[in-house]
Amino acid sequence: MSNVAKELLELLDIEQLEVDLFRGVGSGGETTTRIFGGHVIAQALMAAYRTVPDRLCHSLHAYFIRPGDPSIPVIYQVDRARDGGSFTTRRVVAIQHGKQIFNLSASFHVDEEGWNFQHEMPKVGAPEDWPSRDELREANVSKIPEKFHDDFMRKRPIEIREVAPRDFFTPEKASDENHLWFRMEAAKGQGPQMQHCLLAYASDMNLLGSSLRPHGLTWFQGNVMSASLDHAMWFHAPIQFNDWHLYDLDAPWTGKARGFNRGAIYNADGTLVASVAQEGLVRPLKKMP
Repeated sequence: MSNVAKELLELLDIEQLEVDLFRGVGSGGETTTRIFGGHVIAQALMAAYRTVPDRLCHSLHAYFIRPGDPSIPVIYQVDRARDGGSFTTRRVVAIQHGKQIFNLSASFHVDEEGWNFQHEMPKVGAPEDWPSRDELREANVSKIPEKFHDDFMRKRPIEIREVAPRDFFTPEKASDENHLWFRMEAAKGQGPQMQHCLLAYASDMNLLGSSLRPHGLTWFQGNVMSASLDHAMWFHAPIQFNDWHLYDLDAPWTGKARGFNRGAIYNADGTLVASVAQEGLVRPLKKMP
């Protein structure tokens, strides 16, 4: 197991301080300058899971309220909203510097039988057909200011292979529809709760970028301010995130400095295991006179 994978698993093994009160590490994961959105989603979901021992999450809805500070821990307070016969509801508030930075509501459901239907998985190239995230960054590191080289090139726990990746700095306008393969080999052997948390962590990757594609934009150009505003996720089937999963992404609307993004996550067998939706800030940066 790599050090970065071990770090992520430890990051999600949050500490219990009191009944329904937990503390998570703020640093590590995808970024060093602020807390990655998937980081706080996954830790909040794990906090809720610590109070729900007998059923799995089927949906979560969350709001990002303030930027997370990676220099200090995050406190998670769980509200046991309801324990029903079939459904359990939890609300989790994440706190730093005495203020809410994030809140999440999650619903948990007993395992029931019902009718089954799903959309088919898109037919795209296999993971091995596309370069890894590390390879793409290695090819572009010379174009990044030297002071950002270490952060740009540092190892990350989730392996990503974008289907038909765009140029980092001079992308052409493209369809909002895009795909990537992702996995974390160190997820092998983890329980279903951790599998959910790892997929929730990864679900924030590249999602907001779908809104930038029709406008010929990327974050590397320095002319757009972006941030996740909310995040919703639905779990449909068992997950083994050590295997490759396809993230099928689109962004049907952008406007008013916001972009709406959607994702469907399939395992390699074509089973739809999760769905995701997110609205994000995509504000044009204006040059100061």
